[in-house]
Amino acid sequence: MPANIVVGTQWGDEGKGKIIDILASRADVVVRSQGGNNAGHTVVNNGEVYKLHLIPSGILYPDTLCLIGAGVVLDPKDFIGELDSLEARGVSTANLRIDPRAHIVMPWHIALDGLSEAFRGGSDIGTTKRGIGPTYMDKYERCGIRLYDLVHPEVLAAKIKSTGNLKNKIITEVYGGEPFDLDAVTDEYTGYGKRLLPYMDDVSVLTFDADKAGKTIMFEGAQATLLDIDFGTYPYVTSSHPLSAGVCVGTGVGPKVISNIVGVAKAYTTRVGKGPFPTELDDEIGDKIRTVGGEFGTTTGRPRRTGWFDAVIVRHSVRVNGLDSLAINKLDTLSGIDTLKMCVAYKKPDGTVIENFPPTLEELAGCTPVYEEFPGFGEDISKCTSFEELPENCRKYIERLEELVGCHVGMVGIGPDRSQILER
Repeated sequence: MPANIVVGTQWGDEGKGKIIDILASRADVVVRSQGGNNAGHTVVNNGEVYKLHLIPSGILYPDTLCLIGAGVVLDPKDFIGELDSLEARGVSTANLRIDPRAHIVMPWHIALDGLSEAFRGGSDIGTTKRGIGPTYMDKYERCGIRLYDLVHPEVLAAKIKSTGNLKNKIITEVYGGEPFDLDAVTDEYTGYGKRLLPYMDDVSVLTFDADKAGKTIMFEGAQATLLDIDFGTYPYVTSSHPLSAGVCVGTGVGPKVISNIVGVAKAYTTRVGKGPFPTELDDEIGDKIRTVGGEFGTTTGRPRRTGWFDAVIVRHSVRVNGLDSLAINKLDTLSGIDTLKMCVAYKKPDGTVIENFPPTLEELAGCTPVYEEFPGFGEDISKCTSFEELPENCRKYIERLEELVGCHVGMVGIGPDRSQILER
């Protein structure tokens, strides 16, 4: 049976939530593999808007098993708030399970995230200040606290004492911040453990068993390819692996389980936070795209930077993820723009034209986009029911995009609702 991965191919916010929701409606199991509540999926289902940060999109389907893998870092306070919000709206969370290996965002992680960003001054990374990076740091320093620890009070108290004393020292003596009351933290997180205990289970085993039973599985991650810690625009990246390969590490399954990898992109490009952005539009067209497309962060509400579609970026994503197909969202946002542009290559300061995404930030920062231009369209395409119904200029734009990135476009989004997807 199919095991699908959905990955972002730009800098995140590509509308993965809608594509994930469509595939989740056809899946028996939905698995979240990495990241934390520093990202979000907005899903419109039956006219209802759901903003999900940690809980897999499959939660909207009561018969779907929803799993959160060991590669995720979980803020229990925020997570419980998300649980309560869904349950208040009549959404059952009975089929939700979390791997006990998942690392926990502690209050000092959030504090250190903000303090370190402030310390960097103008060289800050532009994080969401949700403590995600510091949590992953502790994971790899092997001093992290895992979900398992929350339900073992003696283990939790000892870990909070040893790690918390060190973090308090860093917070007070390096950054001049306020220390945490470690006894209060222990009591608070012990309470979270009691609430989360019914959800704990071995996600690696559950996923393996589902595959062996012939179930349809869908894997989802957070962020996107250009935010990958190795293959993104380092250091303006996240602290985990949003690539398709990260799914295997974050959920504990072998690569042979995966049968289909879907990449998601917008018909243009957006970015949140700092870092180079070759096709960025700092003009009226950029403002129009931002306003019409509702380009404001799901998690932070920050306005997103906007620009023309960058085929160099998506070609890079096709390669490093091994994409089988692409879903292109928000084509409708471009309606009313007389001339559309698409970046097909970069020009370096010495005049050299390159078609592959450069491996270093310094090289990328010196690149300028090489554009192809396309006639725009003014029609309202939001009610089209097939790709063939789209105006000719829309079809030509998508077909050229396909050629440039070297990947079949299997879905085209023409509006925010789940039904507003044209499948080819």
